[in-house]
Amino acid sequence: MQAFQTRKLDFEPRRGVYVKITDLLDDKEFAVEPELIDYMEDLDLIYRTLCGILFNFVPQSGHPGGSISSGRIVECLLYHTMNYNMGDPDDRAADIISYAAGHKAMGLYSMWALRNELIRQYDESLLPSDIRKQMRLEDLLGFRRNPTQRTPLFKQFQAKPLDGHPSPLVPFVKLSTGASGVGVASSFGLGFAARDYFGKDAPFVHLIEGEGGLTPGRTHEAMSAASTAQVNNIVLHLDWNQASIDSDHVCREDGKPGEYVQWAPMEYAYLHDWNVIQVPDGFDFRQILAAQRLATRTLNDQPTFIVYRTIKGWQYGIEGKGSHGAGHKFCSDEFYAFMKPFEDRYQIQFPRFSGEKTDDNIEKVYYEYLMVIRDTLTKVPELVQALGKNLQNSAARLSGLSRKPRPNVPEVSRLYGFKPDEIPTEMITPPGEATTLRASLGSVLNYLNKASGGAVFACAADLLGSTSIKDTNIGFSDGFWNAVSNSESRLLAIGGICEDSMGALVSGISAFGKAIGAASSYGAFIAALEHIPARLHGIGQQAARDYNDAPFNPFLLVCAHVGLKTGEDGPTHADPQPLQLLQENFPPGVMITLTPWDPNELWPVVMAALNRRPAVIAPFVTRPVEKIFDRKQLNLPPLEAAAKGVYAVRKADTSQSKYHGTIVIQGSGVMNAFVEDVLPRLNESGLNMNVFYVTSAELFEALPTDEQEAIFPQRLKQEAMGITGFTLPTLHRWIRSEEGTRRTLHAFRHGRFPGSGQAHKVLEEANLHGEGQWQAVREYARWMEEQGR
Repeated sequence: MQAFQTRKLDFEPRRGVYVKITDLLDDKEFAVEPELIDYMEDLDLIYRTLCGILFNFVPQSGHPGGSISSGRIVECLLYHTMNYNMGDPDDRAADIISYAAGHKAMGLYSMWALRNELIRQYDESLLPSDIRKQMRLEDLLGFRRNPTQRTPLFKQFQAKPLDGHPSPLVPFVKLSTGASGVGVASSFGLGFAARDYFGKDAPFVHLIEGEGGLTPGRTHEAMSAASTAQVNNIVLHLDWNQASIDSDHVCREDGKPGEYVQWAPMEYAYLHDWNVIQVPDGFDFRQILAAQRLATRTLNDQPTFIVYRTIKGWQYGIEGKGSHGAGHKFCSDEFYAFMKPFEDRYQIQFPRFSGEKTDDNIEKVYYEYLMVIRDTLTKVPELVQALGKNLQNSAARLSGLSRKPRPNVPEVSRLYGFKPDEIPTEMITPPGEATTLRASLGSVLNYLNKASGGAVFACAADLLGSTSIKDTNIGFSDGFWNAVSNSESRLLAIGGICEDSMGALVSGISAFGKAIGAASSYGAFIAALEHIPARLHGIGQQAARDYNDAPFNPFLLVCAHVGLKTGEDGPTHADPQPLQLLQENFPPGVMITLTPWDPNELWPVVMAALNRRPAVIAPFVTRPVEKIFDRKQLNLPPLEAAAKGVYAVRKADTSQSKYHGTIVIQGSGVMNAFVEDVLPRLNESGLNMNVFYVTSAELFEALPTDEQEAIFPQRLKQEAMGITGFTLPTLHRWIRSEEGTRRTLHAFRHGRFPGSGQAHKVLEEANLHGEGQWQAVREYARWMEEQGR
C-alpha cells in the first residue's frame, strides 16, 4: 500500500463549551469558606457510614460502590446548589434531582433520610406534616423490603417499602429509574416538560449517572435530543469511576483503550454539543461546588454535562467493580473496620451483633445503628445548624425566584373529561369515503391539543408524516420544538430513528404532570423497544399514587403501521405480535390498548382511555386507507359502543331453533374483511350467530361485572371461535374451549411468518381474507349445529 499521511479530525464548531474547573478555582467567584468544607467532610463521613450500614443489614444487598463515589456530588447539590423547599416536595417550580443511575438507590435513600433527620433536629416545622412526604431514618428499615414485611420495627414505624431502584414512593423522586439508559431519557423528559411549562425561568433538572449509563444506545439518542432542542435547564452529573459490574476500565483514558467504549466522557458529551465541565478530582468539595456554580449560572443555551473523576467504593475498603453490587460480609471484621472512622471521629462505638441471625434480631441491631446516627447528630449541633441553615436558605432562594408558568401555558387538565359519545362533527368521516386509522388518531390528538393549548407533545422515529402523528401539531408552529427558537411547536425530534429513547423521554414529559407525550413508530418496533419505558412509567405512576393519591399521568405509545396490512414491507415490519406484548400484560389500570377497526371509532376509544387515566395508552393503527362503512345500513352499533371495549356486531336470535355459535374478532384488517365479505353472507345464509368486536380488552375489563356480562356473557367463551390479525394468545380471555381455540384464525395459524405483498395478499396467505374467514365460519357453524348447541 502506498504511504499516506494520517490527519487529526477536529470537531466542527460547537455551541457548547468545554471548561476544566481547576482553571477557574483562583477566581473569587468560586471561593468557598473553609468552614463549609469542614461541615461537608463530616456530612460525607456520616453518609458513607450510613450506606455501609444499609448494605450490611439488608442483608448484603444494594450497590455501595457507586452510592459512595457519587455522595459528594449529591451533597453539594442538596445543601448548596439546588433551589427547593424541604416542606413541599411536590413544588413543580423547585429544582429536581433525578437518579438516572437507579442502582445508586442505596445512596439516595441514605442521603434523603440523613437530610430529613438534619432538618428535623434543626427545625421540625420545616418538614411536611404528611409523613408520606418525609423520608425518615426509620424508613430505612424498609430498604429493599416488600410491603408484606412483618418484622416488628418495620410495622411499628410504618416504614416505607423502599424498592431496590428509586420510585416516586419517596419524596422528591419524580419517576422510576434503573433499567439501563431509561433513567437518562425519562429524566430528560422532566427537563423538557419543565422548560416548556416555565419557559426561560424553568427549574434545573439535575441527573446523577455513571459512565456505564452512557453506554446504552438510548442514552446517545436522548443526549442528541436534549442538545438539539437546547434544553439548557438540564445538568447531567457524571460520577466517572471507570468501574461497571464487569470492568474496571470502561472508557478510554490516559491513552489506554477502554474495555467497553473508546471515548472519554468529556469527548462523548462534547460530541453531542453539550457544555462540558471537567472536575479532575470528584472528591474535592472546592472543585465540585465551583463546577455546579458554573453550570447553574447558565453558560448558554445548551445543556450542561459535569464529569467528576471518582473512585467507585472510595473509603469503603472495596474499590472498583468489586463494590458495584457487593460489599463486606455481614458484621465482619472488614465491616467494623469501615465503621471505625465514624467511631473515631465522634468517639462512639456501634453495637456488635450477637445471637441468632433471625430477621427480627437483625432488624433490632439495624435500628440501633440508625439510632446511633441520630444520637450522634444531636451531639454536633454546629453541624446541624450549618446544614439546616443551608436547606432553609435553599427554600428562601426558591421563593425569591418567583418562578411562574410562561404565558399561554398549556392546560393538561383539559385533556380529560371529553365524553366518548359526544363526537365532534369534524372527527367523523362520512360513509362511502375513505381514510386511515392513523390519520384519524392524528386528528383526535390535534383536537385535544387545540382544546388544551398544546398539552400534547408528539414524536416519531423519523415517521412523523408517515404515521400521521405530525397532525397533532396542526395550528401550532411548524418544525421541531426548540426551547430557544421554536417553543410553540408540539413536535419533538428524538435523535432520529430512536424508538428506545423516545418512549422514555415522553414518559418523563408525562410524569412531570403538565403535558403528555405521544411517541409513534411501527408497532413491530415500538411495542418491544418501548416496553421497558412503559413498564417503568407504570411502576413510577403506581408509586406516585401510593405517595400522594394522584391519578396517573399517561403517555401514548402509538403502534402505527401495525399488523399484516403493512404487507409490502414484509414480515420484518408487518408483525402481528405487538399486541401480545402489551394487552393485559400489565397490572389492571396501568396499560390500555386500543384496537379499533373503523377510523371513526378513534374518538370514543381514545376519550374512554384518557378518562380512565392509565399510565400508558397504546393505540394500534394501520397504514392503508380504509373504507368507511355505513354502520346504520349494516345494522352495526353506533360508534360510541366502541368505548366499552367490546360490542356486539350481531346478536343471535334466541327465538330460533337453530343456533350457530359465537365469533370474536379483533384487528382492523380482519374486521374490514369480515364486514366486506363475511357479514353479507351471514345474512344471506341465515346463520344464527353472535359476532363481537374487541376495541380494547382493558376498557372492557374496567367495566362493572354486570355490565360486562350484559355485553358479552361469560358462557359464550366456552363455545366461541376467534378471528384475529394478531396472535392467538391475545384472544385467550374470549376463547376458552379447546375446540374454539383450534378453530380460531390468527396470523401464525399456518406455522410461519407470512410473506410480503399487498395487504389483501398477505391476509390471504394467512387465510384471514374474506373467503378464508367465510370458510372457517361456515365450518364452525356446521360443527355447532351438529353438536346440537
